[in-house]
Amino acid sequence: MLNKKEFGQIRHEMHNLDLKREAIIQTSREIITISKQIIYAAQRNDLKEASDAIKIIKEKVSKLRKINVVTDTNIGSVAFQEYVEAIAFYEFVKNNKIPSKASLGVSADDYLSGICDLTGELVRKAIYDVIHKKFDEAEKIKELVHDIYGEFLKLHLRNGELRKKSDSIKWNLKKLEEVMYDVSMRRH
Repeated sequence: MLNKKEFGQIRHEMHNLDLKREAIIQTSREIITISKQIIYAAQRNDLKEASDAIKIIKEKVSKLRKINVVTDTNIGSVAFQEYVEAIAFYEFVKNNKIPSKASLGVSADDYLSGICDLTGELVRKAIYDVIHKKFDEAEKIKELVHDIYGEFLKLHLRNGELRKKSDSIKWNLKKLEEVMYDVSMRRH
């Protein structure tokens, strides 16, 4: 009546899926933690520490790509978004450029979400630059966030998580404009 052998195979299949799910969660947590360390180091201009962490995170991202399967958690996606944010911030601080989606090897959704989050870190960097009288650097950041905002306006985003995140770009740009306005008023 009941194929018990098949149920045994199903149990084995579910057990293996659960092991992969746990590996995804653990690796994703590690990527998220390292991403924060990269950003923190780059905010302090400690590019050596950030670079060392990037070597580690790239290994973790490679591992996550190999084990990533569809699960009931989106932590893998969150990890890829944090990875994008961290590497993009590091590349901006070090080389004055934003890496491409292709160079990071992530989905469009994860790339765009990471770029949205990047704008918040850029605001923090601009404020740091203003405090240290690096006004040209802060202005460059404002222009970058302005460009990012302009590109997001061209996307046709549906109501969803990415749409909500993209709204943060507008507010981050507004903060930067206010900071730069204050700077210009004090300089004249």
